[in-house]
Amino acid sequence: MLALNTSEAHISTFQLIGIPGLEQFHIWISIPICLIYLISTVGNCIILILIKTESSLHEPMYYFLSMLAFSDLGLSLSSLPTMLKIFLFNTTAISIDACIAQEFFIHTFTAMESSVLLIMSLDRFIAIHKPLRYSSILTTSRIIKIGLIFAIRCLVLILPFPITLKRLTYCNKKLLSHSYCLHQDVMRLACSDNRVNVIYGFFVALMGMLDLAMISISYILILKTVLSIASHQEQLKAFNTCVSHICAVLIFYVPIVTLAIVHRFAKHSSPVIRILIANIYVLVPPLMNPIVYCVKTHQIREKIMGKVCLKKT
Repeated sequence: MLALNTSEAHISTFQLIGIPGLEQFHIWISIPICLIYLISTVGNCIILILIKTESSLHEPMYYFLSMLAFSDLGLSLSSLPTMLKIFLFNTTAISIDACIAQEFFIHTFTAMESSVLLIMSLDRFIAIHKPLRYSSILTTSRIIKIGLIFAIRCLVLILPFPITLKRLTYCNKKLLSHSYCLHQDVMRLACSDNRVNVIYGFFVALMGMLDLAMISISYILILKTVLSIASHQEQLKAFNTCVSHICAVLIFYVPIVTLAIVHRFAKHSSPVIRILIANIYVLVPPLMNPIVYCVKTHQIREKIMGKVCLKKT
C-alpha cells in the first residue's frame, strides 16, 4: 500500500472516446446501447433467478450456465457507466482512479467468462465421454470448489493490473482509444517505464489463449467421441448438447481475437473499426448468451414459457 501512495499523477483525468465523426449522433446511438444493456441485464438476471428457484435445473450444466450469466452481468455493468456518460451526456472525462478501477473489473469478468467457457467445455466432454459417471464426477460440492478455484485464479491474475498501473506516472497524453478503460490502453499513456505492464499484459493474454486452446482440445476429443457412436441419431443428439456452448465461445472469442489482430496487423486502419469491435466485445456476449441458451436449451425455454403463461392466466 505504501508503494501505491508514492505514485504521483501529473494529470488527474483521462479522456474517453465515443465514435469519431459521429459525435452529433451520440444521443441516437445511445438508444440501442441502452436497449442492449437493459436486455442483457434482464436476460442474465432471469437465468440466474430461474436456476436458483427451479430445483429441476439444479444440475452441473445449469450451475455453470449461472456462472456464465454472472460473468456476463459483471462485464456488462462494468462498462455501463462510461458508455452511457459518453453517448447520453457527451461526458468523456474520467478520473485516473476510476479508470483503473473500471479496467480491473472489465478484465476480471473477461477472465472469469473465459474460465467459465473452459469449464463448460470440460463439462460437455464429461457428459458425452462418460455419461453414466457424469453425476458422480461433477457433484455439487465439486462444482462449488471448481467455481471458487477459477474465481480466485481470475482475481490473482488480474490484480497486478491496477497495482502496476497505479505506480506509473501520467504526464501529457490523456486520450484513450475506447469508450471504457482497458489495461493496454491506459499503460500506453504513461510517461514512465511501463515494461512490467507490457510483459505481464502479454502473459495474461497468453493465459486467455491457453483457455481457448484447451476449449479447442476439448471439442476435438468430443468430436472423436461422437464419431465413435454408431447411431447417426445419437451423434446428432450429442452434438446438439454442445451447440449453445459453441455459440457462446464464438460470441466471446471472435471480437477479442479480431480486435487483437486489428491492433497488431492493421495499426493504420480506421479507429472507428477498432472502436466498434471493442464495443461489440462488451455489448454482444452479455446480450446474446441468454438469448442463445433460451432458444437452444429446451428446459430453460419451457420454464420461461411456463412462467409467462402462468402470469397471463
